[in-house]
Amino acid sequence: MEKGPVMGFDVSIRIAGEAGQGIQTIGALLCRIARKSGWEFLANQDYMSRVRGGNNSYTVIIGDRPVASMHERIDLLIALDAESIGLHQGALKPLGRIILDKERISPEKNDPLFVDVAFRKIALGRGDARFAGTVALGALSGMLGIGLEIAHSAVQEEFASKGAAVFEANSACLREGHDIGRGKPYDWGGVPSGPDPSKIICDGNEAVALGAVYAGCRFHSGYPMTPSTTIMETLAAFSSEIPLIVEQAEDEIAAINMAIGASYTGLRAMTATSGGGFALMTEGISLAAMLETPLVIVNGQRPGPATGLPTRTEQADLDMVVHAGHGEFARAVYAPGNITEAFELTIRAFDVADRMQIPAIILTDQYLADMVAPVCLPPEKDLPRARHVLPRGISPDNAIYLRYKLTETGISPRAVPSWISGVVYADSDEHTEEGHITEDGALRTAMVEKRFLKKNALLSAEALPPRAKNVSGAQVVVCGFGSTLGVIEEVCESMAPVKIGCIHFQQVWPFPAADLASLLKQAPGAPVITVENNAGGQLAKLIRRETGIAIHGSVLKYDGRPFTFEDLSTRLGEYWRTHGIRF
Repeated sequence: MEKGPVMGFDVSIRIAGEAGQGIQTIGALLCRIARKSGWEFLANQDYMSRVRGGNNSYTVIIGDRPVASMHERIDLLIALDAESIGLHQGALKPLGRIILDKERISPEKNDPLFVDVAFRKIALGRGDARFAGTVALGALSGMLGIGLEIAHSAVQEEFASKGAAVFEANSACLREGHDIGRGKPYDWGGVPSGPDPSKIICDGNEAVALGAVYAGCRFHSGYPMTPSTTIMETLAAFSSEIPLIVEQAEDEIAAINMAIGASYTGLRAMTATSGGGFALMTEGISLAAMLETPLVIVNGQRPGPATGLPTRTEQADLDMVVHAGHGEFARAVYAPGNITEAFELTIRAFDVADRMQIPAIILTDQYLADMVAPVCLPPEKDLPRARHVLPRGISPDNAIYLRYKLTETGISPRAVPSWISGVVYADSDEHTEEGHITEDGALRTAMVEKRFLKKNALLSAEALPPRAKNVSGAQVVVCGFGSTLGVIEEVCESMAPVKIGCIHFQQVWPFPAADLASLLKQAPGAPVITVENNAGGQLAKLIRRETGIAIHGSVLKYDGRPFTFEDLSTRLGEYWRTHGIRF
C-alpha cells in the first residue's frame, strides 16, 4: 500500500457519475463514517454547472493523520456510470480497484481491478433504484473494514427523518452492500484512533457562517451565486434558532445596500457573493467607507471574466478586492487558508469592521468553500464579542452629536439611531463632523486623512503576520495565500532533505510588508517563488509593489481546478530545473 505524501497511511476514494445520482450524498456519508471511525479526512467535489448529466465526482482522502491537500492518484473508484471509468481509471494507483455494477456497466475486459456490486438490482429489490448509492456505500465500508454498526449510524442520521420505510430500505441496502465488500477486502494499513468528540464535520462556507454567528452577525443579505450560496443557506438554517435576519435580495447591488442599512441601525451585518457579484457591489463598498459604517463582505472566487466557470475555483480576484471601490479609504482583506482559518478570520473581520468602522473583506474560493474536514472550533464562551458603539441613553457632552468627529486615531464615536438623544446624521457626500454636506478644502483633507491614512495606520499596526514554516536557512521560499496553504506546506515538507520555506498570507491587505521582510532575512539569498491559482501572478506583483522584494517567479494554475499534491510537486520540480535552481 502506498504511503501518504508525508508520513502515515491514507486511502483516496472517488465517487463519480452523473449529476443527480446522489454522488454528494454518498461522499457526505463517507465523511461521517470516517469521523465516527476516528480517522482524519479531507474531501472536495468536482462538479459541472448543470442539474443533470455530465460527470461529477466527490473525492475523500481518509488517513491516520490530518490530510492537508487533495491527491490526483486514487485507491478506490466507485463508478456509477460508464463514462466515469474512462475519465478516472487513469488516476488509479497500481493496486487500485473500481467498484461498479457490471450489469449496467460492462468493462472492456475481465480484470481483477473491477469489483462487481449489483447496485441497481439490490436497490430495486428494496423498492427504489435511488438506493443504489447506499449499496455502494455499504460495499465500500465493507472493503475498508469499517464496522457495519458505524456505517449504519451514519445512514440513520441521514435517512431516519425521511420515514421508517425509507430508512429501513436504505439500512437493508447498506447491509447487503457491506456483506459483498467484506468478501473483497482492501487492506490499506490505516488504523483509526477512535472518534474525537471535540471535532465537527464542516466545510469552508459553513465555517464562515458559523464564524459570523459566533461574531454576533444579526443580518445577512445576498443574491445566490456559486460558490457563496451555502453561506446564506447555512445562516438561514440558524435564523430559526437565533435572532438573525437572512434576506435574499433581487441582486447584489440591493444586497450590499441592505447590509449597509442594517449596519447603520446597529446590527452586525454581512453579505456574501462571488467575483461577478462583488464587481456590482463596489459602489456600495465605497458608500460604506464614506458613511464609516461597518460591513463584512465575502467574495468566494470562481473563474472569470463574466460567468466564467461557475462551479470551479480560482484566485484571480486579489487585485480587485484590494482596490475595489472609487476613492481612497481603508479596508481589511483576509484570505483564509483552511476551514479553521475561515472560521477564525470571519470573527476577526466582524471585530475589525465594527471597531474601525470600515469594510472588511473575506476572500475565499470554490475549493475552500467546498472543502470538508473534521475541525475543532473553540467553544463559544472563549470568543470575545465586544461591540464598539456608544451605549444606550448617552448623549455626548449633552450637545450636538458629531458622528464624524475628527480624532487622533481617525475613529469617531459611533452611535446607533434612537439609542442617544441627539440626531445621527449619515451622508455619502463629503461632510462635516456633524454629518452635513461640505466642500471646504481643509475639512476635505482632514476627512480623507481620517478615513484613509489614520485608519490604514491602525490596520497596518495590527495586521496578521503570515504563517511561516521552515524559513530559517531555507534554500528556497514558496509563498501563497488563501486555499493553497495545505498543498504548499505538504509538498514542501515532502521534498526533504531539501529545505524549502513556506510563507502563507492569511491577511493580504493591509499587506504585512515588515513581517515578510523580517522572515526573508532568515533565508538570505534564497529565491522567492509564489504558488497561485491565477494567470497573472497577482500575489507576486503585490509583494513587489508593497515591499520592493524581488520575486524569482511564480507557479501558476488557472484551469479552474485546485493544485493537487502530485500536480504541485511536478510543477515545482519543473520550475527548479527550468530556472537552474540547484540544491
